[in-house]
Amino acid sequence: MWQGFLQIILTLVLVVIITPILGNYMACVFLGKSTFLDRLLKPVESRLYPLFGLRMLEATNSNGLQYVKDVIVSNLVMGVLVYVILMTQGFLPLNLTNLSAPTWHLALHTTISFLTNTDQQHYSGETTFTYSSQVLALGFLMFTSAGTGLAVAIAFIRGLTGQRLGSFYVDLTLSITRILLPISIVGAIVLMISGVPETLSPPVTVTTLEGANQVIAIGPVAHFEIIKQLGENGGGFFGINSAHPYENPNAFSNLVAMIAMMSIPTSLIYTYGIFANNKRQAWLIFWMVFVIFAVLIGVSAIGEYQGNSLVNNLLGEQQPNLEGKEIRFGWAQTALWAVMTTATMCGAVNGMHDSLMPPGGFSTLFNLFLQIVWGGQGTGTAYLFIYLILTVFVTGLMVGRTPEFLGRKIEKPEIILASVILLVHPIAILIPSAITLAFPETLAGISNPNFHGISQVIYEYASAAANNGSGFEGLGDNTLWWNLSASFSLLMGRYVPIIALLLLADNMSRKQPVPETTGTLRTDTFLFTGITGGIILILGALTFLPVLVLGPIAEGFALG
Repeated sequence: MWQGFLQIILTLVLVVIITPILGNYMACVFLGKSTFLDRLLKPVESRLYPLFGLRMLEATNSNGLQYVKDVIVSNLVMGVLVYVILMTQGFLPLNLTNLSAPTWHLALHTTISFLTNTDQQHYSGETTFTYSSQVLALGFLMFTSAGTGLAVAIAFIRGLTGQRLGSFYVDLTLSITRILLPISIVGAIVLMISGVPETLSPPVTVTTLEGANQVIAIGPVAHFEIIKQLGENGGGFFGINSAHPYENPNAFSNLVAMIAMMSIPTSLIYTYGIFANNKRQAWLIFWMVFVIFAVLIGVSAIGEYQGNSLVNNLLGEQQPNLEGKEIRFGWAQTALWAVMTTATMCGAVNGMHDSLMPPGGFSTLFNLFLQIVWGGQGTGTAYLFIYLILTVFVTGLMVGRTPEFLGRKIEKPEIILASVILLVHPIAILIPSAITLAFPETLAGISNPNFHGISQVIYEYASAAANNGSGFEGLGDNTLWWNLSASFSLLMGRYVPIIALLLLADNMSRKQPVPETTGTLRTDTFLFTGITGGIILILGALTFLPVLVLGPIAEGFALG
C-alpha cells in the first residue's frame, strides 16, 4: 500500500520542481527575451514568418477580432487538409496493411477531434489508419492543435496584463519551435531508449507456441507518443493507448509520459505570474489547484486500493481493483494516471477507465466538468482566470468594493463573456446526453446497465466538450449518431470559449489601469484564493451534481 502512495508522492514532487523552470522558460520565449535556442531557431523562424505574410514589426499589433480570425481560418484549412488525407489514405504511400478509407462520418469526427486537441478515438489506431494518416495527418495536428491552445493562452494572459494580444501566427510558431518540438525530440529519444519503437517497417508476423500465426503491429510510435503526452493530445497510435506495451512498456516510460503530460499546464500558471509581475499570486493559484488535484488523486487511489466490495466478499479478503489495469503499473499508477489525464485534458489512458471504481469515476468526471485542474493545453489556464474574474466581481459586490483585476475594472461585457465561457460547457454535455439517454436502445450503445451506463454516456460527451478524449470504453461509439453528436460537442467546447476568451482579453487590454487604493480588492491573498476555490467547487457541483448523483455516486452506494 505505502509503496503505491510513495510512487504518487514522488511523481507530484517532480511536477512541482519542474513548474518554475519550464514556466520561466516559456515566459522568456513569449516575452521576447533571449533563450539558449535563439542561435539555432531564430534563422528558421525568420524564414517561416514571411509565409504568413508577417513582419516582426507587425507581430504585436493584432486585436481580438484579428486573432480570432487567424485561429479559425488556420484551423479550417488544416482540418480540410487532414480530412482529405484520411479519405484518400488507400492511395497514399506507407499503406503497409492495405487499409481503405474510413467512413465519412468517422473521418469527420477524427479530423475534428484531433483539430480541437481532443483526440477522441472512435476507432482502433493500428487497424484503421495507415502510417501516412497517423504521421502526416494526426501527428501534424497534434503539434498544431497544442500550439493553438498555447498561443491562445499567451494572448489571453497578455490581454489580462494590459498588453496587446500579439500575432497568432508568431505565437503558434514559437509554441512549436521553442517548446513543443525541442521537448518532443528529447522525449522521443528517451522513450526509444525505454523500449518504444520508432520504425516504418510493416507489422511483424510471428509463430506462437501453439503454432498459430500472430500479426504484431509496430510503427513510428515514439515521436507520436511524446507529443501525445506533451501536447495534451491523448490519441493513441494503438487502440488501447498507453496501456499498450509498445506505447508505454515499463515504469520509466510511464513516469516520462506523466511528467510530459503535467509539465505545460502546471508551468503556465507560473508563466502568468511573470507576465503579471506577481509570482505570489501565481503560486497561490497553483497551490489552490494542487490541493483540489491531490484530494481527487487520494479519493481515486483509495477507491482502487480498497477494491470491489462484492469481489472482496467472495474472496474473504481485501484486494485492490486490478480489472482493466496493466500489472506492470498496478492500482496506484493507474489511479494517478487516470486523474492526471482528465485533470490536464490529455485523455491518454494506461488502464481502462470503464473499470475504475466509483470514486475513480467520480474524480475523472469531476475533472472533465471543472476543466481547470489543471485544464487543457493553454485553455485550462485561461478558464482558471475566468473563475478569478468572476470571484473578483462577486466578492467586490458583496463587500462594496470596485471589482478590479490587475488594476482594470471588471464590467458588464467581461461578465457576459465569462458567463458564455462557463455556460457553453454544460450545454455541450447535457443536451446531447439527454437526447442519447432518451433512446438507449437505438442511440446510446451502452455496454453496462444501470448507473454505470449513464456514466458511460455522460463521460463521452464531457470528454468531447472538455477536449479531453478519454472514455468509459465499452461504449459502442463508432456510429453515425455518436460521430456527429460528439463532433458537435467537440466544436462547441473548443471554439466558442476560445472566441470569448480572446474578446474578453482584448477588452481588458484596452482598459486604462486604475490606481490601487484602500478600496481595491487584492487578489494575491490567501483569503481571496480560498474564496476562488470555493466558487469553483460550488459552480462545478451545482451545475453537474445531478449527473454525478445518477452516475458514480449512485453506483458507489449500490456497491456499498
